[in-house]
Amino acid sequence: MIDVSRAGMAGLLLAVVATATSGAASAQANFAGVWSATYAEDWPDRIPGPELGDYAGLPLNDANRMRAQSWSASILSLPHYQCRVHPSDYANSFADIRMWEEIDTDTQELIAIRIQHFAWNTVRTIWMDGRPHPPEFAEHTSMGFSTGEWVGRTLKVTTTHLKEGWLRRNGVARSDRATVTEHFIRHGNHLTWSVFVQDPLYLEEPFFRNRDYTLSETGRIGAYPCESVIEVLLPEGYFPHYLPGQNEFLIEYAVNHAIPFEAAMGGAETMYPEYVDELEQLPPPSAE
Repeated sequence: MIDVSRAGMAGLLLAVVATATSGAASAQANFAGVWSATYAEDWPDRIPGPELGDYAGLPLNDANRMRAQSWSASILSLPHYQCRVHPSDYANSFADIRMWEEIDTDTQELIAIRIQHFAWNTVRTIWMDGRPHPPEFAEHTSMGFSTGEWVGRTLKVTTTHLKEGWLRRNGVARSDRATVTEHFIRHGNHLTWSVFVQDPLYLEEPFFRNRDYTLSETGRIGAYPCESVIEVLLPEGYFPHYLPGQNEFLIEYAVNHAIPFEAAMGGAETMYPEYVDELEQLPPPSAE
């Protein structure tokens, strides 16, 4: 018979607890490092940029459609727009990111995961310590308020309190009432980042975007200085826009790609394969 002393039993219990804790921690993925964006997916939408009047496949409602049709690219010449940062649910379409963990030095528990975007060098915090989201009247920011949880090895993030932003940089908007759910999935040196936007003000159905990254062993995030300047002299108080029905350039995308104008204006139904049947019944676009 083996005689196990109290000290020996305590040591055995500590070893069991340590093994269990190590197992639980190892089930969580580590995203620390610099991740390089890959642009093969949705290339025209991300770098060259979407064309004016290209809203097909987007679940935007009438209010969002009117916002998009009223949008003018000249808005980007305004000083207070030149250094306007990409919101957290849109920034993953561009440039590299750096991720790191904030660990409590006493408990070694994960407090937060930080994400730095090269574009405008914004830093985002994803709280992992179980804190609740603030009340509805709390401040809204471009990064929003994000909390994370582990679903197996997948990091699930919920973000609220976002300032108004955009889904595409051709005028398609996202309101400040949206809730964004994200999933970060790591497979070796590959990272998949999905974004799921639910917006009761501007979307008929949720919007989904998927992006991919590759771990960069020697990657660095450089500086991103931005200084606003007066590019164009405009009348005081002028804000670039088009009144409803006065944007004569909206038709160009439909005409150039032989897409019925109604289909190019988007809506939830344009996301589904069944829409092909209706598409065939629509009249061809006309520049006249």
